[in-house]
Amino acid sequence: MSQPILPTTAPHASPSTPSSSRRFFIHHARFFPRSALTLTGANGGGRSARLKVPVFFRRVVRFQHLDFELAAWQLTYLCISPRRVYRNVYFHKVQTKNTWARDDPAIIILISAFLCAAAAAWSLTYSLSAPQWLWLAAVMVVRDYLAVGVVVATLLWLAAPLLSLAPTYHHADSRLEWAYAFDIHSNAFFPFALILYVLQAFLAPILMHDRWLTIWLGNTLYLVAFSQYVYVTYLGMTALPFFIRSEIILAPLLPLFGGYIISLLGFNVAKSVLDVYFGK
Repeated sequence: MSQPILPTTAPHASPSTPSSSRRFFIHHARFFPRSALTLTGANGGGRSARLKVPVFFRRVVRFQHLDFELAAWQLTYLCISPRRVYRNVYFHKVQTKNTWARDDPAIIILISAFLCAAAAAWSLTYSLSAPQWLWLAAVMVVRDYLAVGVVVATLLWLAAPLLSLAPTYHHADSRLEWAYAFDIHSNAFFPFALILYVLQAFLAPILMHDRWLTIWLGNTLYLVAFSQYVYVTYLGMTALPFFIRSEIILAPLLPLFGGYIISLLGFNVAKSVLDVYFGK
């Protein structure tokens, strides 16, 4: 008499716990950011979640993948025709990367290298030592560029849904990416730095005098630099199709121009700023 075949698993037991976990994750995956988590195998068995390193940071250590030629082209046209740089933003989003922000840190590296070279020029002007040059370069890169960029990008990111978003756009694609806001700062910062970190270095011996003509020249230099920063920031916001009140970004131009007129009464902006940087 043959023996009955007995079941090898309990009637209510799950045949595969890893498969059940996977089905649960896939079912609920829509609640997680796509770039936040990824699944990797663990010893051929269960699955473990780990943070996925963004492409942007992975490319920092892979110079062969950085597009310095495109970054140099963009920096050039940010000074000549900034609108042309922003014409490719929509194509970058829809046709290629599905993101408004750059995923290539080449432009940040180029701007940082540019600031180090500018610090060297200032070191020659003020006869600074090598350690002082390194400190000045660190201040220009870390504080003036990166730290200020974090603040500006955060302010733009926070203000965007309150001030500039069209009421008909409330899905994910209509949100201002923080990384894109930092891209706007980078784009606006380079022409600004070209004026105040390079051109001003050559004019510094003249700008330190308190004659009215030199005051006018130095103050006009700062007016042009800050106006250019505001204008390129405005272009970056208007490049996104879901912004309808980007003109608000131009609001700082009014107090900026008013302060410029008042400063012509005798306040030397260039001399005051350079005294803060290098001491009297």
